[in-house]
Amino acid sequence: MMRGIQGCGFHATPMFRYRNRVDAGRRLAARLGEYADRPDVVVLGLPRGGVPVAFEVARALHAPLDVFVVRKLGFPTHPELAMGAIASGGARVVDWPAVRRFGVTDDQLAAVTARERRELERRERQYREGRPFPYLQDRTVILVDDGLATGSTMAAAAAALRAERPARVVVAVPVSAVETCEAFLRIVDDVVCAATPDPFLAVGHWYEDFSQTSDEEVHELLARAAHELPRGAHA
Repeated sequence: MMRGIQGCGFHATPMFRYRNRVDAGRRLAARLGEYADRPDVVVLGLPRGGVPVAFEVARALHAPLDVFVVRKLGFPTHPELAMGAIASGGARVVDWPAVRRFGVTDDQLAAVTARERRELERRERQYREGRPFPYLQDRTVILVDDGLATGSTMAAAAAALRAERPARVVVAVPVSAVETCEAFLRIVDDVVCAATPDPFLAVGHWYEDFSQTSDEEVHELLARAAHELPRGAHA
């Protein structure tokens, strides 16, 4: 069975698979009509796979598009476990109880942050080519990815985005595990999950073509957006 969640409502949808991320973005955009043609809306794609989806959403809504890069801050002794995250715009979120519980020092936290900040800035230079990060204060920001499994990256992005003081944060994805989509109802202001298959299996299962998105594709889509889509205000 496949269901969709929009806000707190559930509705049935037929079983299907998206052809690719472009198809998924167009179908997702059809669920976001209330955000079309609004000057306060900005669409942010999570790289890399979320950017092709976000491009189609932004184009349908006539909204600016940008990329929101998120980097996990791993524990010094267990890098695969997150003690926080940093994101585009300079935001940082830290799980302070976990940092204190595991005895991470200020110097260790600073070293991990500096390393991940360098990688984040490298990616942003590659993607944006010097275009500034958009001004998000008091705006409605739609965070887009190609799907949600555990939702950990999206949760970090939403938390980091709060530092930019947007008016509303909306999470929008073509496909999600139902429990993950429901969890975001407690984290952000609006959630649009176009499909919530049960059993979920994996994000890629619901795409005919789920080939990896390259850094070059992200760069090209952002360059196209800068010329074809409305431009957002910048700080």
